[in-house]
Amino acid sequence: MCYEIGCSIVAAMTTVTASRNPAEATARPLPRARLDWRLRFAALSLIWGFSFLLIKVGTDGYAPFQVTLGRLVFGTAVLAAAMAVKRERLPRGARTWGHLTVAAFLLNALPFSLFAYSELTIPSTLAGICNATSPLWGMALSLVALSEDRPTRVRVAGLGIGFLGVLTVLGAWQGFAGLDARGTAMALLASLSYPIGWIYVRRTLAGSSHSHLSLTGAQLLLATVQLAVVTPAFTSVPTRLSLLPLLAIVALGALGTGLAVLIQYGLVAEVGPTTAQMVTYFIPVIATAAGVAVLGESLRWTTPVGAVIVLVGAALTQVKRGAQ
Repeated sequence: MCYEIGCSIVAAMTTVTASRNPAEATARPLPRARLDWRLRFAALSLIWGFSFLLIKVGTDGYAPFQVTLGRLVFGTAVLAAAMAVKRERLPRGARTWGHLTVAAFLLNALPFSLFAYSELTIPSTLAGICNATSPLWGMALSLVALSEDRPTRVRVAGLGIGFLGVLTVLGAWQGFAGLDARGTAMALLASLSYPIGWIYVRRTLAGSSHSHLSLTGAQLLLATVQLAVVTPAFTSVPTRLSLLPLLAIVALGALGTGLAVLIQYGLVAEVGPTTAQMVTYFIPVIATAAGVAVLGESLRWTTPVGAVIVLVGAALTQVKRGAQ
């Protein structure tokens, strides 16, 4: 789940690298994928859609910071294994590591922790829908922070429609009755953190000579270190081993963070970031279905209706000027 959807460092750096040396990209075609990209796209949608369910299960047995730390540990292990197989090295240079430290906080440590804390008090279905607001936040922020990203009437309309959808999900006209304001705010802040991190990466690491896998591996490693420092200060050692929540954390890290990033990188390289990022619109649907079917979470009519409005708005914010 990244903007692990709308804008992970993988997508951002792949786009930059591909545009920096088109001649090399032509001379060195990508190896033929073992699985059709549509199957990998579906797998990525399922993995990230079920991530919110796994977070909920993980927090049933462990503190949110512990869930996030475990997620990062297992996700980093998967990327470390991929780097070893491809004989990739970690990036060098204090400047690069400094920027990656900030990116790790904004794209991993902070949003992962906020989502884990939010699901202590809100359903996984609501967390998944809040995650779908990342493109809306990204659109709003890019108008201010990225001078080359000019607004259009369609995109501005999409922004307004999207936030109308958010108000529908929350039942604003009912005074947000039945919702935990703190948990919902945490989930929305987590979604806001992704585009802030993406804009930071775009401004500071675009044009880096390091590979996407190397940068992402270093980013997850730094996020793991950040949580390893914070977690002991705010949590105590669990008194008993809760097996099911532990398995959920392992799956969340190895699949939802490690493997998912590798799949996304392959999709971006093969079909481009625009198509790959369409996974954004499937995640809340799968998260909602999983929460209701597996966890038995209740569903008010405002949730699916508002989610559809959010997704329509998010889709409109991605319409480019030439496509109108």
